Amino acid sequence: MGKDRAGRKPYPRNTDIASALIEVLTEDPLIHPEDLVDRVKGTLEEQGFYTGLVTPKRVWRVYEACVRSKKISDVLMVLRDSGSECF
Repeated sequence: MGKDRAGRKPYPRNTDIASALIEVLTEDPLIHPEDLVDRVKGTLEEQGFYTGLVTPKRVWRVYEACVRSKKISDVLMVLRDSGSECF
């Protein structure tokens, strides 16, 4: 990415967060869910984005959207299937 014309780093879009999620999960599919947000933010920072306003809720919302749209599978097993019942 790089810096914009004012010299500031750009904010990541949801598509940027999704691509960082895919990159992190490709590199380490056995990552613990607690470490996911920090690794995604680190990847975004490496790509030149400002991550000060990237919240855990936003990362997990993008993760859920990617799983539901079948861009990635739920490798972390954190989402419930709507059709399954808990006993």
